[in-house]
Amino acid sequence: QVQPVESGGGSVQPGGSLRLSCVRPGSRFSDNAMGWYQQTPGKERDLVATITNTGRTNYADSVKGRFTISRDNAKNTLYLQMDNLKPEDTAIYFCNNVWWSRNAWVPNGDFGQGTQVTVSS
Repeated sequence: QVQPVESGGGSVQPGGSLRLSCVRPGSRFSDNAMGWYQQTPGKERDLVATITNTGRTNYADSVKGRFTISRDNAKNTLYLQMDNLKPEDTAIYFCNNVWWSRNAWVPNGDFGQGTQVTVSS
């Protein structure tokens, strides 16, 4: 399975915005639910946003109201619009296919290299 390729990270001041992109080649991109994960050093990846194949979205409380997940199936691309960024959003962000198992979203595929987001003044 081809790994996803994330991009769009960078360094911003608190209150700033970034838009992350994730290209996931594969003929079944439109059939799959997708998610964005956040990982800080020494910690496991946390799922912060998901979008189903029908466009239903869900967010972790820590990012709700500030982040927006979306997808363009024609481009096999997943997005994460990040607004009003906070220092605690500093992390590497990854995308992946996700599927619903035992009342939770779990990753279904290989992770890529991720993209670094740094929020500081």
